[in-house]
Amino acid sequence: MQAVSTIAWPKGLSLKNESMVAQAFWVSTFSILTALGAQVQIPHNPVPFTLQTFFVLLSGAMLGKRNGCLSMALYLLFGAVGLPVFSGAGFGLARIIGPTGGYLLAFPVAAFFVGYFVPLRQEFLWVIGTMLFGLLIIFSLGTIQLNEVLIHNWRVSLQSGFLIFSWWDVVKLGAASSIFQYYRSRVKK
Repeated sequence: MQAVSTIAWPKGLSLKNESMVAQAFWVSTFSILTALGAQVQIPHNPVPFTLQTFFVLLSGAMLGKRNGCLSMALYLLFGAVGLPVFSGAGFGLARIIGPTGGYLLAFPVAAFFVGYFVPLRQEFLWVIGTMLFGLLIIFSLGTIQLNEVLIHNWRVSLQSGFLIFSWWDVVKLGAASSIFQYYRSRVKK
């Protein structure tokens, strides 16, 4: 009988060679971290500042395209079934189809994108550029839904749902890319 593998951080830059238990552990862990990041917020109407996107970017980079996407889909499932994982301990389908739902629905897409493109090149600027594009996916889809559901004015939607986040997300982007690059350099050794 084969022994159950220990749950350790993946040896490579994705989980595809790890056991199903390790993959499930890390997918769940990043879902939970995203839920915790949602509770760290600076109130702002109509969309609060949170740490969610930090974990979306890291999940794609650290877990790879499939598992990063799965972790964010699991996060959405947690919220859809009633667990208080969205910002302000929110939950439910109303959050997903409401004004801020476009941001949430973009999380699996962005994690997949980051997980697909980050491993293609080793340069730090590539990682930053890929994560920046992941953020653009989130804020583009989020702004579209915000405009369609609540604001109905593209100029106001772009200001309050896209541009307002630039300073905060530059900080999260820098932190996520630096943490990933540090992890990558440790794995190489």
